[in-house]
Amino acid sequence: MQTDVQPFRAIAISARAYALQAEGRSIIHMEFGQPSTGAPPSSIASAHRVLDKDPMGYWESPALRQRLARYYQERYGLVLDANRFALTCGASPALVLALLTRFCRGARVALARPGYVAYRNTLRALDFVPVEIACGPSTRYQLTADLIAAIDPAPDGIIVASPANPTGTIIDERGLAAIAGVCRDRNIAIISDEIYHGLSYGPPTHSLLEFEPGAFLINSFSKYFSMAGWRLGWLVTPAEHMTRARTLLGNLFLTAPSLSQHAALAAFDDRDVLEGHVEVYRRNRQRLIDALPEMGISSIAPPDGAFYIYADISHLTADSFSFCKKVLEETGIALAPGVDFDPVDGHRFIRISFAVSEAETETAIGRLRDWLLKR
Repeated sequence: MQTDVQPFRAIAISARAYALQAEGRSIIHMEFGQPSTGAPPSSIASAHRVLDKDPMGYWESPALRQRLARYYQERYGLVLDANRFALTCGASPALVLALLTRFCRGARVALARPGYVAYRNTLRALDFVPVEIACGPSTRYQLTADLIAAIDPAPDGIIVASPANPTGTIIDERGLAAIAGVCRDRNIAIISDEIYHGLSYGPPTHSLLEFEPGAFLINSFSKYFSMAGWRLGWLVTPAEHMTRARTLLGNLFLTAPSLSQHAALAAFDDRDVLEGHVEVYRRNRQRLIDALPEMGISSIAPPDGAFYIYADISHLTADSFSFCKKVLEETGIALAPGVDFDPVDGHRFIRISFAVSEAETETAIGRLRDWLLKR
């Protein structure tokens, strides 16, 4: 294992936030990308029924895999064999499983910078080589076909995320098709992180499988389905990699939690509730878009989806981690430092999660406005 795996600094912010909360402080948790809502009612009811009658054990739900296959047909028009779905303990093991299934030690895997902190660190921990591509406002903080075509030599793979973390930007249909095309031409394997699908405030979210049947897809019940603590995700593997993926899954992780699988199957029955959550995020997003410029924070990535605003605060600090610690101590608002997502330029950015209640968003805006005015 390589030694240059960096800490996830938002975890330190969160630990301090919970310590302050235990002391009686009023804390607003905007540091993590986790819904403040719980699992949908049908999931909770299903879990209660299962707890009363099922001793549970190592098990992978055929019904859930079949329901996921139907979900992809309903949402994307894709007809997929249910056996291609591997159920995992959240999206993080799905990423590990995809990387180990597709690549050999030392493989070079490209990703956008800024990007989710665990991409870079998981690659390093597994002895792969992250190839970070600087993506700024000119490409909406996203990888493009042109950027991928310019990587020399061609990487073995890429990780694509749309909507992205930390920016919330979405790659449109044409962009995804172009990325798929250049990757085919250059023999670059694709891992597509689609964990924020379902959370869009304008442009639709297309699956990379619509354009590249050989892509690996990562998703989870944590975000749209509001089940972060249930630790359940999935990996869609290409047919030719199914056997290796399942071999690794059994040896590394055994199975996902049985109770979570029962609850997740029921979550599909509560789509109205889940869409209601999206509307809350939509309103929170607009509140922040309207309020931040009034505080002097006007340069943000376009938050097309997910539930984040990635904001440039270079006029306030050159140390986003220290800035977030100070904001937490003095306002009770927990934010994520941009350096987690971009070790080069992230010192001047913060990420704000708006997956909280509308009341908490209003309170956070008021506290942050007052604090900045005093500065």
